Amino acid sequence: GLATIHIPIKDVPGSISESGLRKVVGSFYESLKVDFGFHDPQIAILGLNPHAGEKGSMGKEEIDTIAPAIKKMKTSGINAFGPFPADGFFAHGEYKNFNGILAMYHDQGLIPLKLLAGGAGVNVTGGLPIIRTSPDHGTAFSLAGKNIADGKSVYQALIMAVKIFENRTKSNI
Repeated sequence: GLATIHIPIKDVPGSISESGLRKVVGSFYESLKVDFGFHDPQIAILGLNPHAGEKGSMGKEEIDTIAPAIKKMKTSGINAFGPFPADGFFAHGEYKNFNGILAMYHDQGLIPLKLLAGGAGVNVTGGLPIIRTSPDHGTAFSLAGKNIADGKSVYQALIMAVKIFENRTKSNI
């Protein structure tokens, strides 16, 4: 999941708020339950700054915004943990211990997704009344008409849409 989406990196810190994080994670949590069938999802929250701010020496967003939001999420019954330093979180395989991961900005979340998915990643928009999946590469206009595109991600997006439909049907949503 992403706390912010397509905005310049310079605008990310000002776009992250405690209430905004709680709203995004709440929607993410419900999607993990309903769309993906996790009974009690565990969500990792990444820090914004290198080393998750290193106790304030590299930024205060983790102390002032992210950690308080996580604390409130926990008191409301959401299993949120962090903030984790993104580099070590992925490098040391900590991501394997969670059902969902919330990154603070686009590249922090999508670079690891695309690397780990090996060309078969899927973008899902949770919290919608309709099912919306797409290949992790987006439209890939730069590949159009060149007969070099790999269809793995498109195929996985279709499979994921069917699985979400089945899970929603089981949940009567």
